[in-house]
Amino acid sequence: MRLDDVPESDNIEDRRSDGPGPGGPGLGLPFGRGGLGIGTIVVLGLIGWALGIDPRLLIGGAEVLTGNNQTMQQQYTPPSTSTRTGAPSDDMGKFVAQVLKTTEVEWKKIFEQAGLTYRNPTLVMFNGSTRADQCGQAQSAMGPFYCPGDQKVYLDTSFFRDLEQRFRGCQAGSPSCKFAQAYVIAHEVGHHVQNQLGILPKVQEQQRGMSKTEANRMQVKVELQADCFAGVWANHSTEDWKDLIQPGDVEAALTTAAAIGDDRLQKQAQGYVVPDSFTHGSSEQRQRWFNAGFKQGTIAACNTFGAEQL
Repeated sequence: MRLDDVPESDNIEDRRSDGPGPGGPGLGLPFGRGGLGIGTIVVLGLIGWALGIDPRLLIGGAEVLTGNNQTMQQQYTPPSTSTRTGAPSDDMGKFVAQVLKTTEVEWKKIFEQAGLTYRNPTLVMFNGSTRADQCGQAQSAMGPFYCPGDQKVYLDTSFFRDLEQRFRGCQAGSPSCKFAQAYVIAHEVGHHVQNQLGILPKVQEQQRGMSKTEANRMQVKVELQADCFAGVWANHSTEDWKDLIQPGDVEAALTTAAAIGDDRLQKQAQGYVVPDSFTHGSSEQRQRWFNAGFKQGTIAACNTFGAEQL
């Protein structure tokens, strides 16, 4: 992946110097109305604990957290005055800001072509834990996630190290591993796109009346669509930055998608697979839907909710 000519996004909140935020160890789960009764998709963390699986093994590079806005506002503690906004100056911060910029450029164009207006999300970089404005406490163990209430992506970049070393999602230190990391960011932005299109609110409303198994199946569709949207981003990025994607990059993203499939992670964690607890899709599904978005480059290609086969 080459980002030499890519500018940096200013839609960054850099809270890394704050260190671990309040709340100490643990998941810091937000409680309140929302989806499955404990903050829509955050039930994933509880499933992990119930099955004896480290929740980090289930995050799949994507979380969507919601909560009762009223409750969250009462709990909210503003970030410290040391929080910096704008593009960071270190290498990792610059990389994240550049990838975010590519998503802003491409999704703005895609929305404009459809007669819509795209509003950029904010990406919060943190270290250890921080307060998600409308979703309670954010912990690094939860992995990267998107909070629809404040339209922010939360990222502790230590997840990229786990991606390389623990999940073996890409070859550590390789240039193509950068694209695998960019795929993770693009997936989270994909959730923001879903929010902008009104998909997330509809799904969350439907999940409230569903059983846990039914809600999980619906969530798989949400996550696979975000994978597909990441593929759409990759497709369009090559139009503006022809050298952005290098040989081996797409393969690295597919390897990452496979490494964080629910079936593979559960097999590694406990030796067997529980399909009813899937929330992100199997390795094969995640690869296939990313490829669908990458090859076709359209939102229409990502209709996981209407697909005969996931």
